[in-house]
Amino acid sequence: MQDIHRRIEAIWRLDARRIVAALARWSSDYTLAEDAAQDALIAALKHWPAEGIPEKPTAWLLHTARNRAVDHLRRQHRGDALVNDYGREIARSHLAAATPQYSDDARHDSLALLFIACHPVLPPDTRCALALRTLAGLDNAALARAFLVSETTIAQRIVRGKRKLAQANVRFETPSPAECQERLGSVHEVIYRLFTEGHVATHGDAWTRNELCHEALRMARVLAQATPDDIETQALLALIELHAARLGARMDTHGNPVLLKDQDRSAWDRGGIRRGLAALAHSNKLARDQDAAPSPFRLQAAIAACHATAPSFAATDWPQIAAHYATLFATTGSPAARIHQAQAAAQFDDPAQVLSALETAIDIQALARYVPLHAVRGDLLERCGEHAAAAAAFRQGAERSGNDAEKRLLRERANTAAPQQKKG
Repeated sequence: MQDIHRRIEAIWRLDARRIVAALARWSSDYTLAEDAAQDALIAALKHWPAEGIPEKPTAWLLHTARNRAVDHLRRQHRGDALVNDYGREIARSHLAAATPQYSDDARHDSLALLFIACHPVLPPDTRCALALRTLAGLDNAALARAFLVSETTIAQRIVRGKRKLAQANVRFETPSPAECQERLGSVHEVIYRLFTEGHVATHGDAWTRNELCHEALRMARVLAQATPDDIETQALLALIELHAARLGARMDTHGNPVLLKDQDRSAWDRGGIRRGLAALAHSNKLARDQDAAPSPFRLQAAIAACHATAPSFAATDWPQIAAHYATLFATTGSPAARIHQAQAAAQFDDPAQVLSALETAIDIQALARYVPLHAVRGDLLERCGEHAAAAAAFRQGAERSGNDAEKRLLRERANTAAPQQKKG
Protein backbone atom coordinates (compact mmCIF):
# COMPACT_ATOMS: atom_id res chain seq x y z
CA MET A 1 0.00 0.00 0.00
CA GLN A 2 2.76 2.45 0.94
CA ASP A 3 4.61 1.63 -2.28
CA ILE A 4 1.48 2.42 -4.32
CA HIS A 5 1.02 5.71 -2.47
CA ARG A 6 4.66 6.65 -3.11
CA ARG A 7 4.22 5.92 -6.82
CA ILE A 8 1.04 8.00 -6.92
CA GLU A 9 2.88 10.83 -5.18
CA ALA A 10 5.72 10.65 -7.72
CA ILE A 11 3.30 10.64 -10.67
CA TRP A 12 1.38 13.55 -9.18
CA ARG A 13 4.56 15.53 -8.52
CA LEU A 14 5.61 15.16 -12.15
CA ASP A 15 2.26 15.64 -13.88
CA ALA A 16 0.01 17.74 -11.65
CA ARG A 17 1.05 21.03 -13.23
CA ARG A 18 0.40 19.71 -16.73
CA ILE A 19 -3.06 18.50 -15.75
CA VAL A 20 -4.00 21.75 -14.04
CA ALA A 21 -2.60 23.79 -16.93
CA ALA A 22 -4.52 21.75 -19.52
CA LEU A 23 -7.77 22.13 -17.58
CA ALA A 24 -7.19 25.85 -17.03
CA ARG A 25 -6.51 26.35 -20.73
CA TRP A 26 -9.67 24.45 -21.63
CA SER A 27 -12.02 25.98 -19.06
CA SER A 28 -10.39 29.41 -18.53
CA ASP A 29 -10.94 28.86 -14.81
CA TYR A 30 -7.93 28.40 -12.51
CA THR A 31 -10.01 27.49 -9.46
CA LEU A 32 -12.01 24.88 -11.32
CA ALA A 33 -8.82 23.40 -12.80
CA GLU A 34 -7.17 23.05 -9.41
CA ASP A 35 -10.29 21.62 -7.73
CA ALA A 36 -10.88 19.10 -10.52
CA ALA A 37 -7.24 17.99 -10.48
CA GLN A 38 -7.39 17.48 -6.71
CA ASP A 39 -10.58 15.44 -7.15
CA ALA A 40 -8.73 13.24 -9.65
CA LEU A 41 -5.88 12.71 -7.18
CA ILE A 42 -8.35 11.70 -4.46
CA ALA A 43 -9.97 9.25 -6.90
CA ALA A 44 -6.55 7.77 -7.73
CA LEU A 45 -5.74 7.30 -4.03
CA LYS A 46 -9.07 5.50 -3.64
CA HIS A 47 -9.03 3.26 -6.73
CA TRP A 48 -5.41 2.54 -7.66
CA PRO A 49 -4.39 0.62 -4.52
CA ALA A 50 -7.20 -1.87 -5.21
CA GLU A 51 -7.23 -1.85 -9.02
CA GLY A 52 -3.58 -1.19 -9.80
CA ILE A 53 -1.92 1.79 -11.45
CA PRO A 54 -3.28 2.32 -14.99
CA GLU A 55 -1.03 1.79 -18.00
CA LYS A 56 -1.28 5.53 -18.73
CA PRO A 57 -1.68 7.14 -15.29
CA THR A 58 -1.48 10.74 -16.49
CA ALA A 59 -4.21 10.15 -19.06
CA TRP A 60 -6.34 8.54 -16.34
CA LEU A 61 -5.88 11.54 -14.06
CA LEU A 62 -6.58 14.01 -16.85
CA HIS A 63 -9.69 12.13 -17.97
CA THR A 64 -11.00 11.91 -14.40
CA ALA A 65 -10.28 15.56 -13.72
CA ARG A 66 -12.00 16.53 -16.97
CA ASN A 67 -15.10 14.59 -15.96
CA ARG A 68 -15.18 16.30 -12.57
CA ALA A 69 -14.84 19.68 -14.26
CA VAL A 70 -17.58 18.87 -16.78
CA ASP A 71 -19.92 17.85 -13.97
CA HIS A 72 -19.30 21.20 -12.30
CA LEU A 73 -19.71 23.18 -15.51
CA ARG A 74 -22.92 21.40 -16.43
CA ARG A 75 -24.35 22.39 -13.09
CA GLN A 76 -23.54 25.92 -14.19
CA HIS A 77 -25.02 25.25 -17.69
CA ARG A 78 -21.60 25.77 -19.30
CA GLY A 79 -20.43 22.19 -19.77
CA ASP A 80 -21.93 20.98 -23.04
CA ALA A 81 -20.17 23.54 -25.24
CA LEU A 82 -16.80 22.73 -23.67
CA VAL A 83 -16.88 18.95 -23.98
CA ASN A 84 -16.20 18.91 -27.72
CA ASP A 85 -13.60 21.65 -27.34
CA TYR A 86 -11.82 19.48 -24.80
CA GLY A 87 -11.70 16.52 -27.17
CA ARG A 88 -10.16 18.62 -29.90
CA GLU A 89 -7.70 20.14 -27.43
CA ILE A 90 -6.44 16.76 -26.26
CA ALA A 91 -6.17 15.47 -29.82
CA ARG A 92 -4.04 18.46 -30.76
CA SER A 93 -1.90 18.11 -27.64
CA HIS A 94 -0.67 14.67 -28.71
CA LEU A 95 0.53 16.11 -32.02
CA ALA A 96 1.93 19.40 -30.76
CA ALA A 97 5.69 19.73 -30.39
CA ALA A 98 7.58 22.30 -28.34
CA THR A 99 9.41 24.66 -30.67
CA PRO A 100 11.78 27.52 -29.85
CA GLN A 101 9.46 30.22 -31.08
CA TYR A 102 6.27 32.00 -30.09
CA SER A 103 3.82 30.10 -32.24
CA ASP A 104 0.67 27.99 -32.08
CA ASP A 105 2.87 24.91 -32.45
CA ALA A 106 4.24 25.56 -28.95
CA ARG A 107 0.90 26.26 -27.30
CA HIS A 108 0.91 23.00 -25.34
CA ASP A 109 4.44 23.36 -24.14
CA SER A 110 4.77 24.48 -20.52
CA LEU A 111 6.72 27.54 -21.62
CA ALA A 112 3.86 28.66 -23.86
CA LEU A 113 1.46 28.06 -20.97
CA LEU A 114 3.69 30.25 -18.85
CA PHE A 115 3.24 33.16 -21.26
CA ILE A 116 -0.50 32.59 -21.12
CA ALA A 117 -0.51 32.61 -17.30
CA CYS A 118 1.55 35.83 -17.10
CA HIS A 119 -1.39 37.97 -18.21
CA PRO A 120 -0.89 41.76 -17.88
CA VAL A 121 -4.34 42.19 -16.31
CA LEU A 122 -2.69 40.98 -13.09
CA PRO A 123 -0.14 42.87 -10.95
CA PRO A 124 3.40 41.47 -11.50
CA ASP A 125 3.70 39.72 -8.11
CA THR A 126 0.27 38.11 -8.45
CA ARG A 127 1.02 37.11 -12.05
CA CYS A 128 4.21 35.36 -10.99
CA ALA A 129 2.67 33.66 -7.95
CA LEU A 130 -0.32 32.38 -9.90
CA ALA A 131 1.87 31.04 -12.70
CA LEU A 132 4.08 29.21 -10.20
CA ARG A 133 1.01 27.74 -8.50
CA THR A 134 -0.53 26.58 -11.77
CA LEU A 135 2.51 25.40 -13.71
CA ALA A 136 4.81 24.22 -10.92
CA GLY A 137 2.32 23.26 -8.24
CA LEU A 138 4.07 25.34 -5.57
CA ASP A 139 2.04 25.68 -2.39
CA ASN A 140 1.58 28.79 -0.27
CA ALA A 141 4.61 28.01 1.91
CA ALA A 142 6.93 27.78 -1.09
CA LEU A 143 5.47 30.91 -2.65
CA ALA A 144 5.74 32.85 0.62
CA ARG A 145 9.43 31.93 0.82
CA ALA A 146 9.98 32.94 -2.79
CA PHE A 147 8.41 36.38 -2.33
CA LEU A 148 9.55 36.98 1.28
CA VAL A 149 5.96 37.56 2.45
CA SER A 150 3.56 35.69 4.72
CA GLU A 151 1.49 32.71 3.60
CA THR A 152 -1.64 34.77 4.30
CA THR A 153 -0.45 37.44 1.86
CA ILE A 154 0.22 34.83 -0.81
CA ALA A 155 -3.17 33.18 -0.29
CA GLN A 156 -4.90 36.54 -0.69
CA ARG A 157 -2.85 37.27 -3.80
CA ILE A 158 -3.83 33.97 -5.40
CA VAL A 159 -7.54 34.42 -4.61
CA ARG A 160 -7.57 37.99 -5.94
CA GLY A 161 -5.68 36.92 -9.06
CA LYS A 162 -8.11 34.16 -9.90
CA ARG A 163 -11.05 36.48 -9.30
CA LYS A 164 -9.55 39.16 -11.53
CA LEU A 165 -8.94 36.72 -14.38
CA ALA A 166 -12.52 35.48 -14.11
CA GLN A 167 -13.95 39.03 -14.00
CA ALA A 168 -11.86 40.04 -17.01
CA ASN A 169 -13.07 36.91 -18.85
CA VAL A 170 -9.46 36.13 -19.84
CA ARG A 171 -9.18 33.42 -22.46
CA PHE A 172 -6.22 31.07 -22.25
CA GLU A 173 -4.96 31.62 -25.77
CA THR A 174 -1.38 31.73 -26.97
CA PRO A 175 -0.28 35.39 -26.94
CA SER A 176 0.99 37.11 -30.06
CA PRO A 177 4.76 37.75 -30.41
CA ALA A 178 4.25 41.35 -29.27
CA GLU A 179 2.29 40.20 -26.21
CA CYS A 180 4.98 37.63 -25.44
CA GLN A 181 7.59 40.37 -25.48
CA GLU A 182 5.46 42.42 -23.10
CA ARG A 183 5.23 39.47 -20.70
CA LEU A 184 8.87 38.43 -20.96
CA GLY A 185 9.93 39.99 -17.66
CA SER A 186 7.27 38.07 -15.75
CA VAL A 187 8.26 34.85 -17.50
CA HIS A 188 11.88 35.43 -16.45
CA GLU A 189 10.77 35.86 -12.86
CA VAL A 190 8.70 32.67 -12.83
CA ILE A 191 11.51 30.55 -14.30
CA TYR A 192 14.00 32.03 -11.84
CA ARG A 193 11.77 31.41 -8.82
CA LEU A 194 10.98 27.90 -10.06
CA PHE A 195 14.70 27.10 -10.13
CA THR A 196 15.21 28.74 -6.73
CA GLU A 197 12.53 26.54 -5.16
CA GLY A 198 14.17 23.49 -6.70
CA HIS A 199 17.63 24.57 -5.54
CA VAL A 200 16.59 24.65 -1.87
CA ALA A 201 13.10 23.24 -1.38
CA THR A 202 10.79 25.03 1.03
CA HIS A 203 9.73 21.79 2.68
CA GLY A 204 10.11 18.04 2.39
CA ASP A 205 12.83 15.49 3.06
CA ALA A 206 15.26 16.47 0.30
CA TRP A 207 17.33 19.63 0.26
CA THR A 208 16.76 20.03 -3.47
CA ARG A 209 13.94 19.25 -5.88
CA ASN A 210 15.88 18.36 -8.98
CA GLU A 211 12.78 17.95 -11.14
CA LEU A 212 11.98 21.66 -10.65
CA CYS A 213 15.58 22.65 -11.40
CA HIS A 214 15.58 20.61 -14.60
CA GLU A 215 12.22 22.00 -15.70
CA ALA A 216 13.41 25.56 -15.11
CA LEU A 217 16.61 24.83 -17.04
CA ARG A 218 14.63 23.35 -19.93
CA MET A 219 12.36 26.39 -20.06
CA ALA A 220 15.33 28.76 -19.91
CA ARG A 221 17.02 26.96 -22.82
CA VAL A 222 13.90 27.06 -25.00
CA LEU A 223 13.31 30.71 -24.12
CA ALA A 224 16.94 31.59 -24.93
CA GLN A 225 16.57 29.98 -28.35
CA ALA A 226 13.39 31.97 -28.90
CA THR A 227 14.94 35.30 -27.83
CA PRO A 228 18.63 35.14 -28.78
CA ASP A 229 19.08 38.93 -28.61
CA ASP A 230 17.50 39.54 -25.22
CA ILE A 231 20.10 40.43 -22.58
CA GLU A 232 18.22 39.20 -19.52
CA THR A 233 17.04 35.96 -21.13
CA GLN A 234 20.62 35.01 -21.97
CA ALA A 235 21.76 36.04 -18.48
CA LEU A 236 18.99 33.98 -16.88
CA LEU A 237 20.08 30.95 -18.90
CA ALA A 238 23.68 31.54 -17.80
CA LEU A 239 22.66 31.79 -14.15
CA ILE A 240 20.63 28.58 -14.20
CA GLU A 241 23.21 26.62 -16.23
CA LEU A 242 25.98 27.58 -13.81
CA HIS A 243 23.98 26.68 -10.72
CA ALA A 244 22.58 23.48 -12.26
CA ALA A 245 26.13 22.38 -13.08
CA ARG A 246 26.86 22.15 -9.35
CA LEU A 247 23.70 20.26 -8.33
CA GLY A 248 25.42 16.86 -8.27
CA ALA A 249 27.85 17.95 -5.56
CA ARG A 250 25.35 19.67 -3.24
CA MET A 251 24.27 16.51 -1.38
CA ASP A 252 26.18 13.49 -0.10
CA THR A 253 25.17 9.88 -0.65
CA HIS A 254 22.82 10.06 2.35
CA GLY A 255 20.98 13.14 1.05
CA ASN A 256 22.64 15.53 3.48
CA PRO A 257 23.54 19.04 2.26
CA VAL A 258 27.17 19.69 1.38
CA LEU A 259 28.24 23.32 1.80
CA LEU A 260 30.14 25.02 -1.01
CA LYS A 261 33.45 24.98 0.85
CA ASP A 262 33.21 21.18 1.25
CA GLN A 263 32.00 20.27 -2.23
CA ASP A 264 33.96 17.99 -4.54
CA ARG A 265 34.54 20.31 -7.47
CA SER A 266 35.47 17.43 -9.74
CA ALA A 267 31.79 16.40 -9.51
CA TRP A 268 30.66 19.67 -11.08
CA ASP A 269 29.33 19.40 -14.64
CA ARG A 270 32.02 21.07 -16.72
CA GLY A 271 29.84 21.00 -19.82
CA GLY A 272 27.13 22.91 -17.96
CA ILE A 273 29.70 25.43 -16.74
CA ARG A 274 30.93 25.97 -20.29
CA ARG A 275 27.37 26.49 -21.50
CA GLY A 276 26.70 28.94 -18.68
CA LEU A 277 29.86 30.93 -19.33
CA ALA A 278 29.04 31.08 -23.05
CA ALA A 279 25.54 32.37 -22.34
CA LEU A 280 26.95 34.98 -19.95
CA ALA A 281 29.51 36.11 -22.51
CA HIS A 282 26.72 36.46 -25.08
CA SER A 283 24.59 38.46 -22.63
CA ASN A 284 27.52 40.74 -21.79
CA LYS A 285 28.22 41.35 -25.49
CA LEU A 286 24.58 42.25 -26.08
CA ALA A 287 24.74 44.61 -23.10
CA ARG A 288 27.86 46.32 -24.44
CA ASP A 289 26.34 46.67 -27.90
CA GLN A 290 23.18 48.18 -26.42
CA ASP A 291 25.02 50.23 -23.76
CA ALA A 292 22.83 48.56 -21.10
CA ALA A 293 23.25 49.12 -17.37
CA PRO A 294 23.99 46.19 -15.03
CA SER A 295 20.88 44.05 -14.68
CA PRO A 296 19.80 41.62 -11.94
CA PHE A 297 20.22 38.35 -13.79
CA ARG A 298 23.49 39.42 -15.38
CA LEU A 299 24.89 40.34 -11.95
CA GLN A 300 23.75 37.04 -10.43
CA ALA A 301 25.19 35.11 -13.37
CA ALA A 302 28.50 36.93 -12.89
CA ILE A 303 28.49 35.82 -9.23
CA ALA A 304 27.74 32.23 -10.25
CA ALA A 305 30.59 32.42 -12.77
CA CYS A 306 33.02 33.49 -10.04
CA HIS A 307 32.09 30.41 -8.04
CA ALA A 308 32.09 28.04 -11.01
CA THR A 309 35.55 29.07 -12.23
CA ALA A 310 37.29 29.26 -8.84
CA PRO A 311 39.81 26.42 -8.36
CA SER A 312 38.93 26.22 -4.66
CA PHE A 313 36.80 27.87 -1.99
CA ALA A 314 39.80 29.77 -0.62
CA ALA A 315 40.88 30.94 -4.08
CA THR A 316 37.43 32.34 -4.92
CA ASP A 317 37.35 36.04 -5.84
CA TRP A 318 35.29 37.04 -2.80
CA PRO A 319 35.83 40.82 -3.19
CA GLN A 320 34.41 40.61 -6.71
CA ILE A 321 31.43 38.59 -5.53
CA ALA A 322 30.74 41.06 -2.72
CA ALA A 323 30.98 43.95 -5.20
CA HIS A 324 28.47 42.27 -7.53
CA TYR A 325 26.08 41.75 -4.61
CA ALA A 326 26.48 45.39 -3.57
CA THR A 327 25.53 46.49 -7.09
CA LEU A 328 22.62 44.05 -7.09
CA PHE A 329 21.38 45.48 -3.79
CA ALA A 330 21.72 49.03 -5.09
CA THR A 331 19.87 48.05 -8.27
CA THR A 332 17.01 46.04 -6.76
CA GLY A 333 16.89 46.87 -3.05
CA SER A 334 16.61 43.14 -2.39
CA PRO A 335 17.45 42.27 1.23
CA ALA A 336 18.57 38.84 0.03
CA ALA A 337 21.29 40.51 -2.03
CA ARG A 338 22.46 42.47 1.01
CA ILE A 339 22.54 39.32 3.14
CA HIS A 340 24.61 37.42 0.59
CA GLN A 341 26.90 40.42 0.18
CA ALA A 342 27.68 40.12 3.88
CA GLN A 343 28.28 36.40 3.52
CA ALA A 344 30.84 37.05 0.78
CA ALA A 345 32.46 40.00 2.56
CA ALA A 346 33.02 37.88 5.66
CA GLN A 347 35.52 35.80 3.70
CA PHE A 348 37.99 38.71 3.50
CA ASP A 349 36.78 41.51 5.81
CA ASP A 350 36.38 42.00 9.56
CA PRO A 351 33.31 39.91 10.50
CA ALA A 352 32.25 42.26 13.31
CA GLN A 353 32.13 45.21 10.92
CA VAL A 354 30.33 43.12 8.30
CA LEU A 355 27.72 42.01 10.85
CA SER A 356 27.18 45.54 12.13
CA ALA A 357 26.74 46.89 8.60
CA LEU A 358 24.28 44.10 7.75
CA GLU A 359 22.13 44.67 10.83
CA THR A 360 22.04 48.39 10.04
CA ALA A 361 21.07 47.85 6.40
CA ILE A 362 18.14 45.45 6.81
CA ASP A 363 15.13 44.94 9.06
CA ILE A 364 15.94 41.67 10.79
CA GLN A 365 12.51 41.34 12.40
CA ALA A 366 10.72 41.79 9.08
CA LEU A 367 12.90 39.04 7.58
CA ALA A 368 12.54 36.61 10.46
CA ARG A 369 11.06 33.94 8.13
CA TYR A 370 14.02 34.13 5.72
CA VAL A 371 16.19 31.15 6.69
CA PRO A 372 19.42 32.30 4.92
CA LEU A 373 19.46 35.41 7.14
CA HIS A 374 19.81 33.25 10.26
CA ALA A 375 22.44 31.07 8.61
CA VAL A 376 24.53 34.07 7.58
CA ARG A 377 24.15 35.77 10.97
CA GLY A 378 25.17 32.52 12.66
CA ASP A 379 28.26 32.29 10.50
CA LEU A 380 29.22 35.91 11.18
CA LEU A 381 28.64 35.59 14.92
CA GLU A 382 30.73 32.43 15.02
CA ARG A 383 33.56 34.23 13.22
CA CYS A 384 33.30 36.98 15.85
CA GLY A 385 33.73 34.43 18.63
CA GLU A 386 30.16 34.86 19.87
CA HIS A 387 29.47 31.14 19.94
CA ALA A 388 26.30 31.12 22.03
CA ALA A 389 24.69 33.79 19.84
CA ALA A 390 25.84 31.92 16.72
CA ALA A 391 24.25 28.70 17.96
CA ALA A 392 21.03 30.57 18.72
CA ALA A 393 20.96 32.05 15.21
CA PHE A 394 21.46 28.64 13.61
CA ARG A 395 18.67 27.22 15.78
CA GLN A 396 16.36 30.06 14.74
CA GLY A 397 17.01 29.16 11.13
CA ALA A 398 16.30 25.49 11.81
CA GLU A 399 13.03 26.36 13.57
CA ARG A 400 11.85 28.41 10.60
CA SER A 401 12.88 25.94 7.91
CA GLY A 402 10.37 23.46 6.55
CA ASN A 403 13.10 21.45 4.81
CA ASP A 404 14.26 18.46 6.85
CA ALA A 405 17.73 18.37 5.32
CA GLU A 406 18.22 22.09 5.93
CA LYS A 407 17.00 21.67 9.52
CA ARG A 408 19.61 18.97 10.11
CA LEU A 409 22.37 21.11 8.64
CA LEU A 410 21.51 24.14 10.77
CA ARG A 411 21.14 22.08 13.94
CA GLU A 412 24.55 20.51 13.31
CA ARG A 413 26.04 23.97 12.86
CA ALA A 414 24.38 25.08 16.11
CA ASN A 415 25.83 22.08 17.95
CA THR A 416 29.27 22.75 16.48
CA ALA A 417 29.16 26.40 17.49
CA ALA A 418 27.87 25.93 21.05
CA PRO A 419 30.67 23.76 22.58
CA GLN A 420 33.32 26.23 21.47
CA GLN A 421 31.94 28.74 23.95
CA LYS A 422 32.45 26.26 26.79
CA LYS A 423 36.02 25.56 25.79
CA GLY A 424 36.85 29.24 25.79
